[in-house]
Amino acid sequence: MRIAYLHGGNILSHFANGVHVMRMCDAFTDAGHDVTLYSRSGTYANEDPYEHYGVRHRFPIRLVPAPEDTPVGYLERGRIIRGLLTADGVPDLIYGRDFYSLAATADLAPFVLELHNLRTPAPNRTETVLLGHPALARVVVVTHALARDLQDAHQSLGTLPIRVAPDGADPAPPAATADTPALPGRPDAPRIGYVGHLYDGRGIDLILDLAGRLSPYDFHLVGGTAEDRTRWESACVHPNVHFHGHQRPSDLAGWFPLFDVVLAPYQREVYTWHRDEETGRWASPMKLFEYMAHGRAIVASDLPVLREVLTDHVNCLLRPPGDPQAWADALTELVTDRALRTALGDEARRQFLEHYTWRRRADLVLADLDLPTTHATR
Repeated sequence: MRIAYLHGGNILSHFANGVHVMRMCDAFTDAGHDVTLYSRSGTYANEDPYEHYGVRHRFPIRLVPAPEDTPVGYLERGRIIRGLLTADGVPDLIYGRDFYSLAATADLAPFVLELHNLRTPAPNRTETVLLGHPALARVVVVTHALARDLQDAHQSLGTLPIRVAPDGADPAPPAATADTPALPGRPDAPRIGYVGHLYDGRGIDLILDLAGRLSPYDFHLVGGTAEDRTRWESACVHPNVHFHGHQRPSDLAGWFPLFDVVLAPYQREVYTWHRDEETGRWASPMKLFEYMAHGRAIVASDLPVLREVLTDHVNCLLRPPGDPQAWADALTELVTDRALRTALGDEARRQFLEHYTWRRRADLVLADLDLPTTHATR
């Protein structure tokens, strides 16, 4: 199948949506589809995007000029992408997370709309138009919580063609092929890891609290913009905390095996960059699946949306996000009980390989897709 993937963000960028999009295009290609990615150009134009994101296939990437994020700019971007699609040859399927480009091209071919959150308090008008469009083939959402809220928000449209597909990760590479960084800290101290952004709601304050309670352990935080890293480092008074900053997605595989335990301390409200969206109710964190792929013992926040994937004392330990002592006790339990660490990590890896690889996700979102045989422009 010829698929055009429309991405409203940038390639390259520091943001997780770029990782998600590149890995999905890679998985579609691996499944035998002919994929072209249409994306705004990023701030690292001189770096090879395939190497930066660590994807296996070199599918075509068409970089689109990035007009301002205004209604006029959105319309202009949609017009440009429509012109590229028609010039390149109309695909069999259009897939994307970019409302405005999808709206500009929806009459060209059947399309799949992927959503990771809702525009609240009122549904986005363009979202409503797309969900009611006759060429809509499927709506892909990352959690069952989002599926329920999306259907409730659009009851007037009837039953939506929703498929729930959690985020994913790639299987861990053989240890010998991953570049292993040298970590600072005490050589004999247990290593507690966190990988991800440092935005509000990600539980960074909880990690710093834990570092104060558990001084024999070293805490390593991998990720975050320079601005966020500076903000948290300046607030940190504990010598057993080490900030490592943003790493290329292709380089992360060497970090996970270094940690004895990894943390997913999401709070009840989780914000994106500049606090412009709150997504905690519907989150499906990619780093959680990367932890699982590497067989790490996980301590995670006991939140309804994370329980869609995690089960306490089966593939992780779950603790209330507002109870630092419960987290400290869980970390102590895992550090001192190697058999428990191994059992939780092994089961997490097994479940990941069965359910949460990018390739499985690519197959899931396209399975049994009922595509129209004719389109308005053909």
